Amino acid sequence: MALKHEPTAPYHSTQDALRVLETVTRHSTGVTDTELARRTGLGTERLTALLRMLRREGYVEQVAHGEYVPGVSLSRLGSAHGHDQALREKLQHTLDRLRDSVGAAIYISRYIDGEVQVTQCAEGPTTPAVHEWVDFRSSAHASAVGKSLLGQLDLNGRRDHLARHKMARLTSRTITNERVLLSRLDAQPPTVPVLDLQEYAVGTVCAAVPITAGSSVGCLALSLPIEHAHRLRQAAETLNKGAAPVLLSLAI
Repeated sequence: MALKHEPTAPYHSTQDALRVLETVTRHSTGVTDTELARRTGLGTERLTALLRMLRREGYVEQVAHGEYVPGVSLSRLGSAHGHDQALREKLQHTLDRLRDSVGAAIYISRYIDGEVQVTQCAEGPTTPAVHEWVDFRSSAHASAVGKSLLGQLDLNGRRDHLARHKMARLTSRTITNERVLLSRLDAQPPTVPVLDLQEYAVGTVCAAVPITAGSSVGCLALSLPIEHAHRLRQAAETLNKGAAPVLLSLAI
């Protein structure tokens, strides 16, 4: 299966953040922001924003004289022992924070062995998760999650998936014509969130953004009840901006 690699803003942020972390880890006694700027080639404004994010996520800490050193989160994720558990906990913490800031249920989904899998979710009393009334694995054509994942595959990968999963009509808005779906996937800019406007379920709208790390296809998504549909596009933009910490956790 080949992938379509079209870098998004979160991807670029992640690459820059990794450059900063690599520089920090090479200086065991700490490194100043001036030295970080010189060694990474990042501008002051860009570096300041990245350091703010890295401190918030626990990847770096600032010591007494202002130097930056590796943080607890970086140490935990960088250790082979307990890495998977540390990653899951870190991602859940990030999802919980996104849920509260966006005001929507938040999901991480991956495309694993040719199937759509929602691997983690953050929901709450006022941000309920979408009711999975049709298995997500067989409804990729109708959901924002599925369309985001399929959009990251090449044409052969998309056709292979659709050949294995019939495009059933789930609502009156569901696309059931393969040519139409493939055309829309091909026209979808990688930097624009994929939307589901009651295509999977009546009463629910969703959005998803890609979080592709290496050869692994994934996406970050949100769902809202239809009465909050007016918030969808703004929520999707906030989600897109919040994707970098998720992608960074997956890349470490």
